[in-house]
Amino acid sequence: MKFQLITTLAALAFSGAALAQQGVSKTEITVGTIQDLSGPLAGYGKAVRNGMMLRIDEVNEQGGVHGRKLKLITEDSGYDPKRAVLAAQKLVNQDKIFIMAGHIGTAQNNAAMPVQIDKKIVNFMPVTAAREMYEPLSKYKYALFATYFDQMRASVSALAKEKKVNKVCAIYQDDEFGLEVLRGAEASLKTINMDFVEKTSYKRGATDFSSQVARMKGAGCEMVVLGTIIRETVGTIAESRKTGFNPIFIGSSAAYTDLIHKLGGKAMDGMYATMTVPHPYLDEASNPIRFWANKYKTKFNEDPTVFSVYGYVILDSFIQAAQKAGPNLTSDSFIATMDKMTFPADIFGSPEGVFTPTKHLGSNKSRLSQIQDGKWKVISEYYKLD
Repeated sequence: MKFQLITTLAALAFSGAALAQQGVSKTEITVGTIQDLSGPLAGYGKAVRNGMMLRIDEVNEQGGVHGRKLKLITEDSGYDPKRAVLAAQKLVNQDKIFIMAGHIGTAQNNAAMPVQIDKKIVNFMPVTAAREMYEPLSKYKYALFATYFDQMRASVSALAKEKKVNKVCAIYQDDEFGLEVLRGAEASLKTINMDFVEKTSYKRGATDFSSQVARMKGAGCEMVVLGTIIRETVGTIAESRKTGFNPIFIGSSAAYTDLIHKLGGKAMDGMYATMTVPHPYLDEASNPIRFWANKYKTKFNEDPTVFSVYGYVILDSFIQAAQKAGPNLTSDSFIATMDKMTFPADIFGSPEGVFTPTKHLGSNKSRLSQIQDGKWKVISEYYKLD
């Protein structure tokens, strides 16, 4: 009888341990993120991390989520998919995170997601606008931002018609990111019975774009779609200006950063880029954004960027959903809550995000911005797509 009691108690203890939710204790919720802190997108990655930390500090000061403090564990991928896989393995299996939030990079997310999904860890609002972040539909994949495909699908034809251009070209990074920008622009041009007159690519990490610029100049391009990020954007436009080639340049949200005009200077004036959230300048006319931007600078001793806003909004969205899921937070309760969540427009001007069991992209809306006198200026309303 005594042996049976011990066996039963042991079984109950084991059952309770098995049912315990990874990453959630009585006092803490563990959030993981993978950022580029040492590679070509380190400026983006550090800003995303800082935005996350600011929102976590705020909620922890207010008592946390149903009495649980949030703990953020950050790993560095160096923008390398192989390192992203190792980082995901550590966060999921060793650190026992509850959720992966704001992981940066398309190829990096694609490489790491199988590690997470195998352990039923949600990939929450990654910092990439690739369609793979919510397609094919999975209960463990939620994306917030309009995809690169939809951004270009909405903007390229609109700008081409407005500027009355006949020759559109593209330069793009030869990977999943660049191809998504290219495909979206192709779909957009098709709606106005146009196609690229020239397409040229470059390998990730390239620094010389003279041959690509020469090809586009030779083709007489009047408008160039940029499937580029930071230094490739600056390098392409600077080389073009140097050779007297001055088409209309339009990039995706991956190139929507203050680093473009800070690094490229006056030559970057006139460039267009799609975006979903405006850059938070310290002298922003909006009082709430200006207050937030100065709060960020006080904490981190540097100006915030749009990627700081991404990090902040992603963690704020997680907090809203976790609060609504209730005190018994599990992966299942979180997913059930997310499948009915509507995130209202925020102080930054982000569009409303709506999720359902069959819709895991919050919004497909984007708008256009342009560098004018060394600053990004919003120049359009949100485009509406079917």
